[in-house]
Amino acid sequence: MKDMSDTRWLSDDERHVWRAFSAAVDLLRGHVEGQLQREAGMPYTYYEVLVNLSETPGHTLRMSELAERCRSSRSRLSHAIARLEESGWVWRRSCPTDKRGAFASLTPQGFAAIKAAAPGHVEAVREVLFDVLTPDQVRALGEISAAIRDKLTPRCAAAMAEMEGPDD
Repeated sequence: MKDMSDTRWLSDDERHVWRAFSAAVDLLRGHVEGQLQREAGMPYTYYEVLVNLSETPGHTLRMSELAERCRSSRSRLSHAIARLEESGWVWRRSCPTDKRGAFASLTPQGFAAIKAAAPGHVEAVREVLFDVLTPDQVRALGEISAAIRDKLTPRCAAAMAEMEGPDD
């Protein structure tokens, strides 16, 4: 653990930016999550799984790749897939060439569910994110978000793999 004397404390400006950013992310996530629950009856986690499957040729992904795309642990994704299977929106099958592997596929009912949920979701995102920003701010937000994501992605993937062990 770092000694307090070694800590690079945030400046007043950085502290204000951090708190505003943190609050904005929390509020945005809460707004989108609430909208999806109210209008589509699904949590954001399920929506993200369905979107990733719907955007993939054949609407099928290996579970480990789906977990990576959803930034989720394999165990958390497995729980979500089980619930989506109960809804008839996804089906899971074993990989014929790798006993540890599995695939998740979007069903026609799942495609209909994501198709019905998408317009409200997009409107909720547009309303509280893109409609309040100028085109220059949207570009800057994209660059900032990519820089943060790129810094964290290798760390997150390594930490998740270390925690979970062998492939799905």
